Amino acid sequence: MIPAAWEPYQRPDDGEHVGYLRPDGDLVVPCTLLGTDLSGPLERDDAETVLEDVGLSYLAETWLLLDDDGTQRRVVLVEVDAARAVVADAGSALVVGAPADERGRREVALPTDRLRLR
Repeated sequence: MIPAAWEPYQRPDDGEHVGYLRPDGDLVVPCTLLGTDLSGPLERDDAETVLEDVGLSYLAETWLLLDDDGTQRRVVLVEVDAARAVVADAGSALVVGAPADERGRREVALPTDRLRLR
């Protein structure tokens, strides 16, 4: 679960939740909805600019999931909320009608360091 101390950030123009501001001393770290850092610690205005510039584009990207055994697999995001992300193997995510387990779907608790942008 995303920690309560992390401030949800909504774009001012449309109110869309695009990420979080994670406290880091007197600074904040802009984070994705997955809890992954978008940069190092910044002044609040600069962190907000990073979140606005990135928006939600990362949701459509292919990610690398680090499995428990250390292997990496290419995945796409299927669903994201404050507690978890549902990912599917990138090569099988769009197999219509296949049972969920055949699509390589798995849940990842958030925030996580197991997901990285490719």
